[in-house]
Amino acid sequence: MTKEELAVVLEKHKLWLDGIKDGVCADLRRANLTDADLSGADLRRADLRWADLSGADLSGADLRWANLSGADLRRADLRWANLTDADLSGADLRRADLRWADLSGADLNGIKVDEDTKF
Repeated sequence: MTKEELAVVLEKHKLWLDGIKDGVCADLRRANLTDADLSGADLRRADLRWADLSGADLSGADLRWANLSGADLRRADLRWANLTDADLSGADLRRADLRWADLSGADLNGIKVDEDTKF
């Protein structure tokens, strides 16, 4: 997915969150978002199932209620991200940085972590 395509998805998602009729919930299932800069992005309730977010910057992102099941988050920067009630089941979090992330109520069943995963 190009930066331009991602920008359109994020803009339509913002409209959807604001209740504007032209808005569309972000559907980023299986999207290639490797090394994407999503720092501070508002991705509440977004569908990110099986997305490749390896190396992505999601620091400070709002991912409340997002579906990240099966997502590849290896080496992702999730510092200060809000993952309250997010579905992370089966996500690959090896070498991810989750320091100061809010994981309250998140589904962490079957996640993959290693000694380099930072909580």
